[in-house]
Amino acid sequence: MATRDNAAVTSRKTFSRRGAGSAAAASPARRSAGRWKNGRANRTAAGKAALRRRHGSRRGRSGRLGRRGARAAAWRRYRQAAGYAGSGLGPGAMAGTDGAGYAGAASRLSGSGGRQGRATKALSPGPAAFSPPLLPAPGPASLDSAAPDASGAAWSTAEAERVRAAAFEAGYREGLFEGGEAKLGRLIPRYMLLPEIRVDDVIAAGFPAVAGQLYPMLTPAEVFATAEGALRENRPLSIVRLGDGELLTLAHGTVISTEEALRWGAFLPYAGVHLPNPAAREALAAAIRAADIIGVPESRHPSYQGLLFPVLRHYGIDYRSLRLTTSTVNYELNTGGYLTRLVHGRRVLLIGNQAEALAGYLGQRGVQVVGWLAPVQGVADVPRVMMRFREVPDFDLALVAAGVAAVMICTRISGELGKVALDTGHLADKLIKGEAAWPQLGEVHNSANGV
Repeated sequence: MATRDNAAVTSRKTFSRRGAGSAAAASPARRSAGRWKNGRANRTAAGKAALRRRHGSRRGRSGRLGRRGARAAAWRRYRQAAGYAGSGLGPGAMAGTDGAGYAGAASRLSGSGGRQGRATKALSPGPAAFSPPLLPAPGPASLDSAAPDASGAAWSTAEAERVRAAAFEAGYREGLFEGGEAKLGRLIPRYMLLPEIRVDDVIAAGFPAVAGQLYPMLTPAEVFATAEGALRENRPLSIVRLGDGELLTLAHGTVISTEEALRWGAFLPYAGVHLPNPAAREALAAAIRAADIIGVPESRHPSYQGLLFPVLRHYGIDYRSLRLTTSTVNYELNTGGYLTRLVHGRRVLLIGNQAEALAGYLGQRGVQVVGWLAPVQGVADVPRVMMRFREVPDFDLALVAAGVAAVMICTRISGELGKVALDTGHLADKLIKGEAAWPQLGEVHNSANGV
């Protein structure tokens, strides 16, 4: 049985009372046992301070954190105060400290036992009170002392942007050459030069040879005159527009692959079409055949006229049999004041997801809006929308803003209800957001519009 003099069971309090002299005279076995029990053999003032730095004060050990928790918390604070490598923190980075931050707190920890114990307690909050450090906002003064990884990341981002811009410029320059001067160069015989003549000069010189094949489109003034006549005489009329969304829908699986259409048309779900959709494609082709006036893009970009004429040729539609106008006719009717004149004194029906907001906008400007239909959930929703016409009062003019589905809705309003329908597209959004102005009737003059 262990006795009071047994080193293995000597209490810490008794061992501490013996002081430095007793500890120095202790036997090697006793020093070994004391080292195992207390972690330190030397109980001098310096030894006590070192012990407290490792384990925390006696009061701290009995707190909520416990000995191991206090030791771990003190070590974390020391690492943060010293700006330990990889931490990304410097002096003063922790919230709730004085101007010196944890650097000042760490210096206080190396003082006398009493001050050190109080500082340890002050810097040892409970687990619930501990919050992660707040990183300071970078400023000009801290740029030189920024962490290497942060500066490296910033440099890498800037360098990547520079490389991207350089690659784009090089690709654009090469593409411009291949699409112009390189084509002209392939027409020049070997060992011959065409000095001081650019491809633009050749195009300008040769254009008169093909000018006879130009096909005229209706101007906005002519579209207005046609619509005004139809409204006055109660004749049906549909004015639709083909943009890249409609053309990609028509082209997928016909003149280009569905995969290519998906790459070019990531926006198509927003326009109400999910590819592949052969049913929507065929319904859209039928709507084009039935439309009275069709707005087409003037751009010769591959997504516009690059698809338009191949698509028409695929479906056996002769463009010379169509009444064409520009696909931006909706905007030009508004800016020219034609739309203001069309709706004046007429009962207007609005169709589309923004119909209710547009009704409020137009109502404040004296337009007689008799109702609206919303929402229109893509091309698959067209039959349901047409069924709802039984619920709306009689109208004269329908303004439709419903993506690709607007082409089908306009032609069905004209063919089934005998009304005038205009595809207004994004003009509705621009009016609501204030990005486009609605000309008042008093500001519209016939002489200025050329009618």
